[in-house]
Amino acid sequence: MSNIKEGYIPFKGLKTYYRIVGECEDGKLPLLTLHGGPGAQHDYLESFDGIADYGRAVIYYDQLGCGKSPAPSNPDMWTVELFKEEIDVVRNALNLTQCHMIGQSWGGMLLMAYAIDQPVGVKSMVVASSPADFQLWGKEAKRLRGYLPQHMQDALIKADETGVHEGPEYQAAADEYYRRYVYDLPEVPDYVQVTFDTEGDNEVYNTMQGYSEFDISGNLKDFNVVNDLHKITIPTLVTSGSRDECTPLIAKQVYDGIPNAQWILFEDGTHLVHVEQKEKYNKTVEEFFEQHDII
Repeated sequence: MSNIKEGYIPFKGLKTYYRIVGECEDGKLPLLTLHGGPGAQHDYLESFDGIADYGRAVIYYDQLGCGKSPAPSNPDMWTVELFKEEIDVVRNALNLTQCHMIGQSWGGMLLMAYAIDQPVGVKSMVVASSPADFQLWGKEAKRLRGYLPQHMQDALIKADETGVHEGPEYQAAADEYYRRYVYDLPEVPDYVQVTFDTEGDNEVYNTMQGYSEFDISGNLKDFNVVNDLHKITIPTLVTSGSRDECTPLIAKQVYDGIPNAQWILFEDGTHLVHVEQKEKYNKTVEEFFEQHDII
């Protein structure tokens, strides 16, 4: 097991938790990760600990209001701009003047928004299963829902209409949607289960997303950076799974928009393909980072 360092970084009068796994060998740059949600926490990304075995430090942090970075209730606080600012605070505190970055799901949305501003020192980035247009994401989620048995579709629709996201019918439908499009392995690792247990049950998620995967009613509903993707100058790898709720249509929009981007579609992978195909995924992104370890 690689060395692990933990700590907190002051931010907005509160504190942001971070976790560093491993150290950089000569010639390698650290990897900063951005977790999804919005409102989840970093734990489900800990499959990237395997990247540290290649001799690269991997840095995680819980975005403010998430996981080990709690915050008092303040719905007006949760914006893309806040979380972009937090990236710079984390980079400055940990001396990440040069680094690679990976953002998964909402983390990739945040990463694209950050990269459009052309930050200095980010040598390459991976956009993992993320939309550039959140309205398209919502439309695709509803299309995928339409492939479920009718009674499951009805249960999910009723939950959004009533605001009651519980009960055996709802849970069975949600579980099937997740199995098909979000995560599909017989057992859920503890580090993923920790995130599942908190996902969709906090103020950040409800404020920015809405109240379910299909309820695009939060302040991210108008998130659309498609027309600004051409401003990204950071070498970019787009990744997604063939059964991902980030459908090929969504991933291709990102790939088409970022100049000289690469795209790898992992066969039979869902939204958490980085966990399902951990060794293959880590090797793939590590090889990409190695191409851009220019110090």
